[in-house]
Amino acid sequence: MSVVLVPKSVEDAVAMLAEHAEAMPLSGGATLIAMRNAGLVDPPYLVSLDAVPELRGIKRTGTGGIRIGAMTRHCETAACEELTGSLLVLRRAAGMIANRVVRNMGTIGGSVGNADPAADYLPALSCCDAVLEVAGPDGRREVSIHDYVEDWYETALEEGEIITAITLPAPRAASSTYRKIARVSGDYATASCAMALEEDGKGLRAAIGACGPGPLRDRDAEAALRGRLDDPAAVLEFAASLAALADPVDDVRGSTEYRLSLIPRLITSVLSELTTQTEVA
Repeated sequence: MSVVLVPKSVEDAVAMLAEHAEAMPLSGGATLIAMRNAGLVDPPYLVSLDAVPELRGIKRTGTGGIRIGAMTRHCETAACEELTGSLLVLRRAAGMIANRVVRNMGTIGGSVGNADPAADYLPALSCCDAVLEVAGPDGRREVSIHDYVEDWYETALEEGEIITAITLPAPRAASSTYRKIARVSGDYATASCAMALEEDGKGLRAAIGACGPGPLRDRDAEAALRGRLDDPAAVLEFAASLAALADPVDDVRGSTEYRLSLIPRLITSVLSELTTQTEVA
């Protein structure tokens, strides 16, 4: 049975993790408790982040962006009316996580910290150009979401570091959404797509999830596609550029070939959905 330590500040939490080399941070517990019950981890100490006020809440920043504390529950993110325009994609992703029990329990920091390639937040955060605020023994720093995932379940977090918040730029005038293909409702994605279409309909940002160790995003290809969204061949070329970045696995949710085939389907169908929304608006 793990000993649960309860820090009152970020600095206390970092100190406890440093003092107990095998300790693990505990946020919502949706993933960690399931892993412990399955015998995958058995840490002697758990550092609960539940009583750290700094890690909670969603608020506007001085530049008009949005800061989401790492202990913010999925249900809170899904209900946040500040996430509009280009940031609505994150709200949509949060609302598709697992089921109501997990959404009431799990946290954005815990999910991002676990970095499961098939989870919902990472492609949405990539589409939003998010930045992670991180604290550790050497102080605080920021990590771009584009530099965060380094390999399968390996991230830029260093020993003893925790995610304290996710910051998003000010929402842009755009239509955005998140879609995933899964075996059943609430399951991890077989493949997913986060996309934001500019209000003028000329440019987009798109990230594919569950087809590699991290979200697939090609900002050069996005720039090359600008003004050509009404050209089906150009859209398929863009989808092919994302597929070229993919490194999918064969597992119970789908084969490598199946996942690769889903990428152009997701890009074209989500773009069609957002284009319709923009025309209606």
